Amino acid sequence: MLTDIIKAFIVGGIFCAVGQILIDRTGLTPARILTGFVVTGVILSAFGIYAPLADFAGAGATVPLTGFGHLLAEGIRESVDRDGLLGIFKGGMTAASGGITAAMLFGLLSAVVFRQKDKQ
Repeated sequence: MLTDIIKAFIVGGIFCAVGQILIDRTGLTPARILTGFVVTGVILSAFGIYAPLADFAGAGATVPLTGFGHLLAEGIRESVDRDGLLGIFKGGMTAASGGITAAMLFGLLSAVVFRQKDKQ
C-alpha cells in the first residue's frame, strides 16, 4: 500500500510541477493550461499511453485533469464500439456523468451551507 501511495504522489506531483512550470514560464492563462491538460489526457489515451500510466500510478494519474481527458476518451471509445457513430456524442458525458453530478451536488450543498462574503 505504501508503494502505491508513493507512486501516486510522484506521478501526481509531476503533473502539478509541469502545470506550475507552464504558469511560471509561459504567458498561458490557467484556463488554457487546464484545457491543455484535458486534451493531453485524451491524446495520450488515444495512443494507448495513459491506461498503463493510470494502472501504475492509480489516483496520481486518474484524479488530475489529464485523467478526466482519459475518462472522456475511454467513454467515447466504448460508446462508439457499442452504439456506432452516435457514441461520439454521448460516450464522454456518459462516462463522466458520475463525477460531474458529484461536483454539481457538492457545489450546491456548499452554496446552501456557507454564506457568500463580499470582497472588501
